[in-house]
Amino acid sequence: MISTLLVANRGEIACRVFRTCRERGIGTVAVFSDADAGALHVREADAAVRLPGAAPADTYLRGDLIVKAALAAGADAVHPGYGFLSENAEFARAVLDAGLVWVGPPPEAIEAMASKTRAKELMAAAGVPLLAPLDPASATEADLPLLIKAAAGGGGRGMRVVRSLDTVGEEWEAARAEARSAFGDGEVFAEPYVERGRHVEVQILADAYGTVWALGTRDCSLQRRHQKVIEECPAPGLTAELRATLTDAAVAAARAVEYRGAGTVEFLLSPAGRAYFLEMNTRLQVEHPVTEEVFGVDLVALQLALAEGAQLPPTPPPPHGHAVEARLYAEDPSNDWTPQPGRVHELAVRGVGDGNPGHPRVRVDTGYGPGDGVGVHYDSMLAKVVAWAPTRAEAVRRLADALRRARVHGPVTNRELLVRSLLHPDFTGGRLDTGFYERHLDALTEPAAGDAGRRAAVAAALADAVRRGHPVGGWRNLASQPQTKTYGEYEVRYHRTRDGFRVEDDALRVVAVSVAPHRVSLEVDGVLRHFDVAEHGDHVYVDSPAGSYRLRVHPRFTDPRTATAPGSLLAPMPGTVVRIADGLGEGSAVTAGQPLIWLEAMKMEHRITAPASGTLTALHAAPGSQVEVGALLAVVTDTSVVTDTAQEER
Repeated sequence: MISTLLVANRGEIACRVFRTCRERGIGTVAVFSDADAGALHVREADAAVRLPGAAPADTYLRGDLIVKAALAAGADAVHPGYGFLSENAEFARAVLDAGLVWVGPPPEAIEAMASKTRAKELMAAAGVPLLAPLDPASATEADLPLLIKAAAGGGGRGMRVVRSLDTVGEEWEAARAEARSAFGDGEVFAEPYVERGRHVEVQILADAYGTVWALGTRDCSLQRRHQKVIEECPAPGLTAELRATLTDAAVAAARAVEYRGAGTVEFLLSPAGRAYFLEMNTRLQVEHPVTEEVFGVDLVALQLALAEGAQLPPTPPPPHGHAVEARLYAEDPSNDWTPQPGRVHELAVRGVGDGNPGHPRVRVDTGYGPGDGVGVHYDSMLAKVVAWAPTRAEAVRRLADALRRARVHGPVTNRELLVRSLLHPDFTGGRLDTGFYERHLDALTEPAAGDAGRRAAVAAALADAVRRGHPVGGWRNLASQPQTKTYGEYEVRYHRTRDGFRVEDDALRVVAVSVAPHRVSLEVDGVLRHFDVAEHGDHVYVDSPAGSYRLRVHPRFTDPRTATAPGSLLAPMPGTVVRIADGLGEGSAVTAGQPLIWLEAMKMEHRITAPASGTLTALHAAPGSQVEVGALLAVVTDTSVVTDTAQEER
């Protein structure tokens, strides 16, 4: 029996495993990098061991340090979580060689399946349909588009879609660099990229006595940068025959490698409904909660039981209802999904745990609490929000409502994108494929129509007036001129009267019914609406049942030091400069859209491109240097502007 478990991971998955351990009476040990010293998973563990450094290669990818940490803390078992070393056979062997229990599949099964290239060879021998690998060096126009993928790991790292033969070499090297940084293994391969395909997977669970469960299907087609955003169980719209094909193939894959524990077999469905084996993930998936909700199981508890030698019943429990999960990321979807580091002030989803058995319910798995910082070294996921209901339509509606009403104060997030995605007619109609965001991103991220943002700004301005000592009522000298405050794009003008506040707005008929420092009730065009207001630093957060707003508080006067020269390339996030374009230097000619500088942040590479054609007149970035958000990286002088100006002067 396991008495104390070390989780060789961080964040949400470490907290998730600890929760099950507490329920089973198992002690817990965390490991943490210097960047994670105050993280939630460290606070929740019974004991914690420091891994010196911050970069994954120095910390969570150091299997030798993790095994030493387990022994030092008195743990007798190790759970790898997902990502990092979770699919590293050598780490699994090191854990076993140290006399510890490995909560995962046998190292031999990991070796067989963790490399996607070797897994495809094994599945081909077993007769499972495959997308044939391609040699990128001999690829022709007829082979396009190509997908370059990391052979190890997952989560979208080390993946590139190539639509032009001219960029094959560049994308190959970029994928290798990203894979090496994320997984410690730079092996990549190429295969055909299926347009408008669906990503469908099967959860499997196997014991040491020959029993293999297939716990239904999951659809994970809504992805950005090849990383899943919204997942659901079961996958909608599959015929009984196709479901049987997928589950039979998944069970066959598990039996082929004498698998034990939890794993996932992933497939790509073509628009014609043909299934192709993608890979087998020899670990627990991020999206495992949707399967748990539908089948009424705790997959982590089952992992622990199987590691202790338990035997599964002959058949899995029956499924009930439908579950949908949305990943809440600290990122800006409207700005090329740029990660958004920062402080989490509040993260609260209403309705969690509410409801009677059989009624819709909401679950939140997170690795952050109030006051925690979202750094640049790791994934930007803040939380997973999951809704279960008897039907898919009810689950989707419940999840959208939970996200809309959530209090998410801190960095910019993809929350609004998630709500709009869930309510999009293609999603509600079950018309899913991996190109969803390529087609719909612009529409899903455009500013909200109507006056909801202006209402939120009015609520923020009046709450601020009360907080600053302007109470409603009372006899005092009243300014004759309106007070003016600017939040985001909205300018709010109001008068303070002896009876309250009078808002001046030609576009909105607003009556302030009740105003308190953190709660404002407004009558807008005859309808009473309530707003919760919180201010943190230079942003104010306004939450209402109709939606939430993160508004920047504009100062009355602009600081001249914040001005930048035209053509300045500023770091969109804190990160590390990993590459500079070949031959780039001051005086180089550049073209609009040309990649100039590569930043790595939150385990992803981000390209900084030339804003216009011209000349590079300054270059401050250097490979290996750490930069803060807003740091000046380079300056591109637009030669056409210079020429036009010179002609005007003549």
